[in-house]
Amino acid sequence: MDILKKSKAFVYRNARPLDIARWNYLFENGDKQEVIKYLMAYQNPDGGFAHALEPDCWNRQSTPVQTWVATRIVEEIGLEDKKHPMIVKILNYLETTPDFNGNFWSGLNTVPSNNEYPHAPWWSFNVQEESGYNPTASLTGFMLKYAERTSSAYTLGIRLLREAYDYLISSASLESMHEVSCFVELYDYLKDVDELKVVDLNIFKDTLQQAIGKLLTYDTSLWNITYSCKPSLFIHRKESDFYYEMKELCDFECKFIQQTQNEDGTWSVTWNWNEYPEEWPISKNWWKTDIIIKNLKYIKAFQ
Repeated sequence: MDILKKSKAFVYRNARPLDIARWNYLFENGDKQEVIKYLMAYQNPDGGFAHALEPDCWNRQSTPVQTWVATRIVEEIGLEDKKHPMIVKILNYLETTPDFNGNFWSGLNTVPSNNEYPHAPWWSFNVQEESGYNPTASLTGFMLKYAERTSSAYTLGIRLLREAYDYLISSASLESMHEVSCFVELYDYLKDVDELKVVDLNIFKDTLQQAIGKLLTYDTSLWNITYSCKPSLFIHRKESDFYYEMKELCDFECKFIQQTQNEDGTWSVTWNWNEYPEEWPISKNWWKTDIIIKNLKYIKAFQ
């Protein structure tokens, strides 16, 4: 596939070692241990993740959102070992970090130390910003999947799940696509924890289906020029419970991805943070590889 060949050349020439390892694992039958090795390089002694794992924030101190990014890579490579040191340290971080207030882990712009390092404007600390379920909903699902059933982490996860579910079904409207995405990730985690019957998954699914339908950018002419809400934010495979009702738009996105690849094998980065003219071009290059990986995973899943 020419689309794969062009992307591979860009990745090998420009990507971070972590993202080259992800590429190799996903598309070249590479070793997941290589991904784990490079991912752990971003983990701090407290168990959280930092150091621009999320390329829009160069904070060297652990943050919940950068730790959430690590949990998504854990899911991406299918690491199921609950006793893996990296997993154990993540769970300990989630329980002990001062960026957890008992109900929420801090969101992307609610960590003061972000301001000490280069970052996108939406990562700037805002003392008035209230914490929401981005990334709390997703991290709750991670905790429930990986924590031992007799542990305090699991007990905490159950409480947070009940709180998140009550919030979800009582909300008049869910306006943040990233918050809804985190709820979808929580839902998917719960599908993996078959014996967990704490919430009604049918109501959970129907509520999310309605929210997704309201948030999607249906004007596809905007997709390549603005930061749009596309199906791939919520739906990653045909087996998703949310695929059938969004099938037409999901299938269109698959074609859209193939038609909009740039000559250098990348796709357009539709945002910027030019306040840091030296660091942003570096981060933009990292984002290009991340978008490549996400787009080709999507094509692979839907074809």
